[in-house]
Amino acid sequence: MSARILVSIGTRPEAIKLAPVVHALRALGSDFDVRVLATGQHRELLDQALAHFCIEPDLDLDVMRAEQSLADLTARLTGALDSVLDAEAPDLLLGQGDTTSALVAGLCSFYRGIPFGHVEAGLRTGDPTHPFPEEMNRRLLGPLASLHFAPTERAAAALRSEGIPAERIHVTGNPVIDALLWTAERLDPRERLVGGRRRILVTAHRRESFGAPLRSICAALRALAERGDVDIVFPVHPNPKVREVTDAELGDLERVRLLEPLDYPAFVAELHSAHLVLTDSGGVQEEAPGLGKPVLVLRDTTERVEGLAAGTAELVGTDADRIVTATARLLDNPALHAERSRRVNPYGDGRAAERIVAAIAQYLG
Repeated sequence: MSARILVSIGTRPEAIKLAPVVHALRALGSDFDVRVLATGQHRELLDQALAHFCIEPDLDLDVMRAEQSLADLTARLTGALDSVLDAEAPDLLLGQGDTTSALVAGLCSFYRGIPFGHVEAGLRTGDPTHPFPEEMNRRLLGPLASLHFAPTERAAAALRSEGIPAERIHVTGNPVIDALLWTAERLDPRERLVGGRRRILVTAHRRESFGAPLRSICAALRALAERGDVDIVFPVHPNPKVREVTDAELGDLERVRLLEPLDYPAFVAELHSAHLVLTDSGGVQEEAPGLGKPVLVLRDTTERVEGLAAGTAELVGTDADRIVTATARLLDNPALHAERSRRVNPYGDGRAAERIVAAIAQYLG
């Protein structure tokens, strides 16, 4: 009898990072009965990512509501997911990262006595409010999980320091690199071309950046656009607290393209064409080095400190002057840019999914 595995996916990053794992599990055929649950924490962005990886959810909670609070989302997810676990009775529930969907999946599996496998386990900033609420979500998931798939040895060490038994921890790399390389190999050759002025790819959406920090980031982008030798590409998150600021501060600039959210292939194409990346996204800190792109992190802390140690990323915060200075260094010093571009990506080699599946198979016997 095959083991039933339920894979819970709530947001676009979860879909991207879990898609290689879903396909690797299904490649084993009758060994596993794999079911995909979409919580719908994000809607359109989630659907786009799942479609790109040819994954159709077997179940969909569709919990997204306009202007929903974290408490409201958590409450609705808890009731809905508990009912699913009661009906599905999986042998393992698999979740990823640090979203509300991931936290509720871990909590509901604990309530039901169902083992929970946590992909991308062990990331820590040390500050429970940065990023918010993600840092606390992943701290709470630690003791709830039965299997911890740490992307790096540093993440594994963080788990061991919190009392997680070593035999429950597997260092696998991050499956986002599997997804990135798979997608990049399938880009239309025309999407790979880079011409004209150098491109700076920007993403910014974190809650702790709302308000004054985001306006400061926009001031930096305005100053960089005024150089005249770069084009800035900024796919804008749909959250009104992001969109209203970016439209007001950057909407009139010729050298800044404010885009609607990109599907994953289009984002990878933009990343491939970029000269460098400015981001507050955790996932982009992992993806950009996979394509040889230096990263400036628009945050005061990062749980992905491996990139800082490897030299693939630099922490610059949200101060406009600091952002402009750090960006100018990479633009005006070709040797520095080339050296940063050649650094080895510390987050994986494209084989994380097969390591995760091997650990699951061993765990379930």
